[in-house]
Amino acid sequence: MSIVMKDLKKSFGTPPTHILKGINCEIKSGEMVSITGRSGSGKSTLLYLISTLDKLSDGELLIDDRTVPSMSVEELHRFRNEKMGFVFQFHHLLPELTALENVLMPAVKTGKSKLLRERALQLLREFGLEDKAGRMPGKLSGGEQQRIAIARSLIMEPSYLFADEPTGNLDSANGLAVLNFFEKINRERGTTLIYVTHDPIFASMAKRKIVLVDGMMSEDLKLR
Repeated sequence: MSIVMKDLKKSFGTPPTHILKGINCEIKSGEMVSITGRSGSGKSTLLYLISTLDKLSDGELLIDDRTVPSMSVEELHRFRNEKMGFVFQFHHLLPELTALENVLMPAVKTGKSKLLRERALQLLREFGLEDKAGRMPGKLSGGEQQRIAIARSLIMEPSYLFADEPTGNLDSANGLAVLNFFEKINRERGTTLIYVTHDPIFASMAKRKIVLVDGMMSEDLKLR
């Protein structure tokens, strides 16, 4: 199982603005990878491409030996629901739902919410939030809301977890706690974890760091 990028390119507009200019890389199962670089380097664009949330302009993307651009819309939705979890800078919790109901949202989409309710409660326990299961997001701190978002991303037991600046709206202590949770998820569950960050300390917490400069890979470093 792996993500393979072959001359991946992305451009926008007419005339085209080239954001990614040919990325060649493989991310293997079980890796914990940070993608970093200055603002405008293309790091979030790359994450959105390899997580299938955006379409590439040119090149080839294979995930678990499946060619992503050749999938139908239905196949891609099913593949994404079964294989992938997502965490964003803004937690995107639904304010009218409780913490537990927010965690179960991906399961609701697949008709498995009743089957996975106990798993959702277990995830809340793991994140120290069992006593907050019935609370609305507005009654939770920023760090607690982000932990709820992480629990939601794990409810379907994804093979891949993608995170875009997951600590961007948190203070240093809560940001470090979130990255420690990610490290634990990677270590204990074997989940492949790929996250974007502009913070050099957080970038160095990964096992591997990819640095982008002007839409191209500048460095690909094995850290541990």
